[in-house]
Amino acid sequence: MSDWIIYSIGFIAQLLFSSRLIVQWVTSEKYRRVVTPSLFWVLSLIASFLLFIYGYLRLDFAIMLGQALTYFIYIRNLQLQNQWQKIPTVLQWFLLLVPTFIVIYYFNNNRFDAMLLFKNENIPLWLLILGIVSQVVFTLRFVYQWIYSERHNKSVLPFGFWMLSLIGSLLILSYAIIRKDPVLFLGHILGATIYVRNLMLLRKVNA
Repeated sequence: MSDWIIYSIGFIAQLLFSSRLIVQWVTSEKYRRVVTPSLFWVLSLIASFLLFIYGYLRLDFAIMLGQALTYFIYIRNLQLQNQWQKIPTVLQWFLLLVPTFIVIYYFNNNRFDAMLLFKNENIPLWLLILGIVSQVVFTLRFVYQWIYSERHNKSVLPFGFWMLSLIGSLLILSYAIIRKDPVLFLGHILGATIYVRNLMLLRKVNA
């Protein structure tokens, strides 16, 4: 597959991720507090699927891992906001099953070599470890948010979510610079800015 198609998929995914942050940012500025509209989770779900495909096409395990860990958390937040139930049942099953089928297919079509993900000559072991650590830290924000939301029985983005977002984003920015990945770089430059702003809003509210 040509590079321009691969990068197009990645940029569309990052555009959606950036759009969700802008939607959340504008909504929060309007109410002068951190707000999480349903559109944030819808855009997250679509973008996560596309970025997973991008990671596979780039043979980048770190990207694939990050998206695989958060995909179903996005769905759970839509359930907590009572928006998932409004999606047609056929589409619900499509969103739930397709990622699993893709993984099964690629591991069993006699063409996909899982070891390529760990032996990509463009990603030395130390850089792969940095990428994985970055994605794990970035993903922990949603694990934290998920546990917090389950305890409060509503979908919210607490202070810890934004702090982990900022730390993880800065780590991924370092990875993107070394990896020379424009998709990750552009996405996380904007993200880091919005994470800082949300931390400032939360600090004002809690002051």
